[in-house]
Amino acid sequence: MSSDTPALAEVLRANGLRVTAQRQLVLDAVTTLGHATAEQVHESICDRVAGVNITTVYRTLDLLESLGLVGHTHLSHGAPVYHLAGDRGQVHLVCHRCGAVDEVSPEVFGDVRRSLEEQRGFLLDVGHVALFGICSSCEMANQ
Repeated sequence: MSSDTPALAEVLRANGLRVTAQRQLVLDAVTTLGHATAEQVHESICDRVAGVNITTVYRTLDLLESLGLVGHTHLSHGAPVYHLAGDRGQVHLVCHRCGAVDEVSPEVFGDVRRSLEEQRGFLLDVGHVALFGICSSCEMANQ
């Protein structure tokens, strides 16, 4: 988590919730993995600690999302991936070939945002967007 993101314990206590090892494990896994499905978070936790079931992971991800600590994005037709919450959104670049996920600032939509506002009066909220293509590594390997 970034230094300006409140600690899990702070956020939980401020909301009248208990700090549990499972909640910390889930947040740590999301932090480490970057972009991961609930199943991948569960697998990462089980690699370190026994006894945390998948239902606990799903419930904890929902809780952490409601508290603004994590967010989720649909990067394809599969399960959503979870990531640390950002205050400005993220544009995800997803490679069709290798599945790599990279991020760029929503500012890449700056011209589109201004154009839509000027021409249509539409205020674009980028939030979490997934753009699909071929990453540079896969493109270089194809040459």
